[in-house]
Amino acid sequence: MRAFVVRKYKGPIQEADVPEPVVGEHDVLVQVQAAGLNMLDEKIRAGEFKQILPYELPQVLGNDVAGTVIAVGGKVRGFGLGDQVYARPDKERIGTFAERIAVAETDLALRPASVSIEEAASLPLVALTAWQALVERGNVQPGQRVLIHAGAGGVGTIAIQLAKHLGATVATTVSGGNADFVRELGADRVIDYRTQDFEQLLDGYDLVLDSLGGQNLEKSLRVLRPGGKAIGIAGPPDPAFAKEVGLNSVLRLAIAGISGKIRRQAKRLGVTYEFLFMRASGDQLREITALVDSGALRPVVGRVFDFGQTVQAVQSLERGGIRGKAVVTRA
Repeated sequence: MRAFVVRKYKGPIQEADVPEPVVGEHDVLVQVQAAGLNMLDEKIRAGEFKQILPYELPQVLGNDVAGTVIAVGGKVRGFGLGDQVYARPDKERIGTFAERIAVAETDLALRPASVSIEEAASLPLVALTAWQALVERGNVQPGQRVLIHAGAGGVGTIAIQLAKHLGATVATTVSGGNADFVRELGADRVIDYRTQDFEQLLDGYDLVLDSLGGQNLEKSLRVLRPGGKAIGIAGPPDPAFAKEVGLNSVLRLAIAGISGKIRRQAKRLGVTYEFLFMRASGDQLREITALVDSGALRPVVGRVFDFGQTVQAVQSLERGGIRGKAVVTRA
């Protein structure tokens, strides 16, 4: 089976022959027709998460898949041959830049019928991130105010739409050229990060979804109302995350130290900070499917690459400039 792998951290992505996936009793074998690209793929290659996601190399990359069911494990009851499905595989079972992948039944869902295979492949990781930030962690309610950074990006384009669906007033930061685009997605207030300082313009927000980290995250704490929450997906990880993924005591202490500064700043301001590393969930994907098919959410695919261009596609992530998501396709 052909796939795109990384053999060592910071090494190149290479096309190679790899063993066929092992299909367990609760697994579904999916013929990959399209795979979404995420900055997570590049971060894994670069070794940025090797302490908390210690992949055994060589590792097939890829965190989003849409395709067709071609085999099922003996105890699978929810899917059958020929089903059109999509998923973000569990973090320990990634590898969608391949011809086939085995996915746990619990991580899989029927893909939205109203969109293309490429659009479906663009959704799982970013839509689950938005759902877990805004619905699960943020409990966003009608009338609340939500700030979403990088609104023209993969997570941002979905998070804006989901926040509006939940009844929130949405502010977002983008470059000036994307202002009209994010307004069409539902943004009520658009801030050009190149010429404006969002900290000077916003105040009293209930929730911030930050995908940038660093100084941007620190400033985000200061636009929250007392009791508000900042959810970061670019770090730093916090002790709750370390406990959730079962890290050892040494790594837990290290992560507590890394996130100590931002957590102390949040406490002084009377707000909270949480790190989110999204998890796979077929149940949540079914909720997302319903929203897509109802018209409440629409995927945004900025560029499509052929499967053979996967290396160039991942490299394009660093250059930026793509609205929404990039996707590789075998369809």
